[in-house]
Amino acid sequence: MDRSTALPPPPPMGTLLSQGSLAVFLDFDGTLVEIAPDPDAIVVPPDLGDRLRSLRDRLEGRLALVSGRALDDVERHLGRLDLARAGSHGLDRIYADGRPAGEMPEPLPDEVIAKLRSFARDHGLRYEPKAHGGALHYRQRLQCEKQAQAFVADLAAAHGLAVKRGKAVAELVRPGASKRGAVEAFMEEPPFIGAMPLFIGDDVTDEDGFAGVADYGGFGIAVGERHSERARYRLDNVAAVHHWLEI
Repeated sequence: MDRSTALPPPPPMGTLLSQGSLAVFLDFDGTLVEIAPDPDAIVVPPDLGDRLRSLRDRLEGRLALVSGRALDDVERHLGRLDLARAGSHGLDRIYADGRPAGEMPEPLPDEVIAKLRSFARDHGLRYEPKAHGGALHYRQRLQCEKQAQAFVADLAAAHGLAVKRGKAVAELVRPGASKRGAVEAFMEEPPFIGAMPLFIGDDVTDEDGFAGVADYGGFGIAVGERHSERARYRLDNVAAVHHWLEI
């Protein structure tokens, strides 16, 4: 049996809250909303932003959204977010009050962006531009997976960049992009200090988030059937995440 499917469900959130301060870190795609064939095609409940703000208040501010998407893209779908959030796989971090949590990362070099666009065009892939990265989506052309991954790896090596891999996507980012880094940045500042953190995510990049919360005595919750080395618990799907969070 796959370890991820053998993991038990987490204790009820109310039980955890009764035991002390709790901090919750949430991935977006595949965790709060269903993954779509195209990043722009996700279906976001119109009141999801309001539900997240209610959860933030229940957690006394200790809620953070940590996504592979750029922050402006997340806000385009959720509206204005007055909660802690990190985009571009944790590289671009902002506190709930709007202050940046660290230096603003640089965008990819123009040459790299041009090569990504050209590769996507030539192979019928979807290129997703981001403020601090660029992604090749091959969900509609899975036969191009090895070629796309190899191309991105070669570009990264040639330009001193890092590769992030996910479900049918290969992405280039600046070195240092890590959901673990986002967890660390927020856990060292109020209101997160001293709380027990948990991270909920469905993809490979969320493993870094699971490791980050473990450093602070917390645990990861994997979503879906993907194999996870670091999660302690599992929830079946997006609906189960919403139910568990009581949103």
